[in-house]
Amino acid sequence: MDEKSRHTYSSANEPEIALHRKAPHHLPTNPYIAFKAVHFIKTAMNYQNILTQQKQGIFSITINRPEKLNALNKATLAELHQALHQALTDAQTGAILITGAGDKAFVAGADIKELAALQATEAKAFAKKNQDEVFNLIADAQKPVLAAVNGYALGGGLELAMACHFRFASDNAKMGLPELTLGIIPGYGGTQRLPALVGKAKALEIILSARQVDAVEALAIGLINRIVPAADLIAEAEAFLQQVLKQPASAISAAIKAVNATYSVNNGYDIEIEQFARCFASEDFKEGTQAFLEKRKPNFSKYN
Repeated sequence: MDEKSRHTYSSANEPEIALHRKAPHHLPTNPYIAFKAVHFIKTAMNYQNILTQQKQGIFSITINRPEKLNALNKATLAELHQALHQALTDAQTGAILITGAGDKAFVAGADIKELAALQATEAKAFAKKNQDEVFNLIADAQKPVLAAVNGYALGGGLELAMACHFRFASDNAKMGLPELTLGIIPGYGGTQRLPALVGKAKALEIILSARQVDAVEALAIGLINRIVPAADLIAEAEAFLQQVLKQPASAISAAIKAVNATYSVNNGYDIEIEQFARCFASEDFKEGTQAFLEKRKPNFSKYN
């Protein structure tokens, strides 16, 4: 990764400044009753890092930390889990749309300060928890989930987008998995979902080089479904989901289950969690995160 790319990734992960946003909702519990006309659902939950809205059967989740380029910290991941559960158990929701606040980033990575404090055993539990509660919850959702990638989607941000069933990207989007620059590997399913989308060779190229992919290349290799002008991204994503929602809910659910079954024959996600945790016991991880926080180039171990 070049210095410009590294600084883009790091700028999202400096010390935390909490946002305070309220989006109260009251949600029904039957997940598959047909939704009705335009309306908004309000919940009593107070979200600090995300915004939610339900309109015409689409439950929108906006990661709302633009001053951190919408980086995923523990609190944001916990709120994502809560919001996803709401959407999946809401009778008037047929589809879910996930995007980031502002015009610079979808999600520009994880919270590196939080990662730097983890020991190997903690890293394993951390990856397992978030894979189960957020990333796998999205991938296995019986309602279609679309990521509207509005800018940078790096590290956990790209893993979040790849967990979704569809990815629409703005024309200024940049995507990548730069975890190796920190001495670790992707830990939220990136090593499994990227090759499933783009093939083994291209996935290894992107992961091992830690380079960023622009929207044009992402479309060409199958990483995204379509490129949309930034100003039209949300409208086009909503229009597409409305088209999907014309199909019967039972058939949508069955199709998602059947397609997902193609990728459920191995334990690659468990292996990823194990290898992710092992990285946290390495000197390269200590050097990578320290260099990241000190805004300098890391001095990693090299092959002889």
